[in-house]
Amino acid sequence: MRLTLFLFAVLWSAITCCAQTQPPAPDPELALSTYTHGPGDQVSVSVLDLDEMGKDPYRVDMRGNLRLPLAGSMPVTGLTVEQTADVIRERLVGYLRNPDVTVTLLEVRSQPVSVLGEVRNPGVIQLMGQKTLFEILSLAGGLNPDAGYAIRITREKQWGKIPLPGATLDQQGEFWFAEVNVKEIMNGRSPETNIQMKPKDVVTVPKGVMVYVLGAVKKSGGFVLGEKDKVTVLEALAMAEGLDRFASTGSTRIVRKSSDVNNPIEIHLDLKKLLQGKAKDIALTSDDILFVPVSGAKQAAARTLEAGISIGTDLAIFRP
Repeated sequence: MRLTLFLFAVLWSAITCCAQTQPPAPDPELALSTYTHGPGDQVSVSVLDLDEMGKDPYRVDMRGNLRLPLAGSMPVTGLTVEQTADVIRERLVGYLRNPDVTVTLLEVRSQPVSVLGEVRNPGVIQLMGQKTLFEILSLAGGLNPDAGYAIRITREKQWGKIPLPGATLDQQGEFWFAEVNVKEIMNGRSPETNIQMKPKDVVTVPKGVMVYVLGAVKKSGGFVLGEKDKVTVLEALAMAEGLDRFASTGSTRIVRKSSDVNNPIEIHLDLKKLLQGKAKDIALTSDDILFVPVSGAKQAAARTLEAGISIGTDLAIFRP
């Protein structure tokens, strides 16, 4: 049991540390050179000796076309900045000799990845080149302490099947779904799970399954179960660092949600027998509350003992 808890603590520490540590920032120049245009992007175009071309920024329309004076409408989806400049040069050859064209990317809107759930900074991140799942999570600030272990990925069908075991299509055949275990990414032993992200991917980090231990324990609170969806009463007590000296082991109960919010299910158990190995350990599930009440008799006995010790000490000190 102690070994299991130790390994869990080490694993969780590694996950939170790795999640907070961002990889080296990608080279902006490299990202811009490899970025390919898509609908919604905004660019500026300047042409030497053609001042009217660079007055206003231009936006790629929803069909992936860029419309410019003299050059007209041209498809630029999938083209880099340099390739777009080459296409514009070809269109302007009839108006200028050796046209000097510069295209600058002003705003990126065509390659968003949405990161939702238990990350520090949920929102939309632009790919700006190639990024892995781990890089996206790092750019979102890393995982929250109560994040679950299964990260869900949704991908549009046009980008192909998600290269992860168990990837499935939705009923309409429009999106791929897959899950990846956080530990597989963090420990570096399964690099194939750190997949390349695609435009409009949705990464969801759900809240971890939790149980709560309250009452006469040394460390009460909620505990993330980690990779398991269940934990036993004894394991939950171990997470709470055990009972305190006033625990009433014979009156412990589990409070579990029911279909009627106002009437939860209560399961009574004799914790003393369980600790002695005379009763079967009970599995707790998500959002269960293990409540260990305080024993009034133990508290009264402790107060009487403390009072006796105090009086005896006073007599020993102040006896004439």
